[in-house]
Amino acid sequence: MENRVINIDPNILGGTPVFYGTRVPVKNLFDYLETGESIDEFLSDFEGVHKEQVVKLLEISQRLIQTSTEIFNENIA
Repeated sequence: MENRVINIDPNILGGTPVFYGTRVPVKNLFDYLETGESIDEFLSDFEGVHKEQVVKLLEISQRLIQTSTEIFNENIA
């Protein structure tokens, strides 16, 4: 499996971010989690997505949130 997690290509779903190697929008994972469904349920419904991709995406999201929080806090002071 590739180490890449996300693919953004104007020829795939009009540039919607998808899990690399699939046509599964990244947003679908967050929709599942928002409604209380598990990662395992998501992976079962979207067999082309690998658990490693989901874990990496969540790690990336966490870093983005932490970084954004630091930037916002610096601008408040």
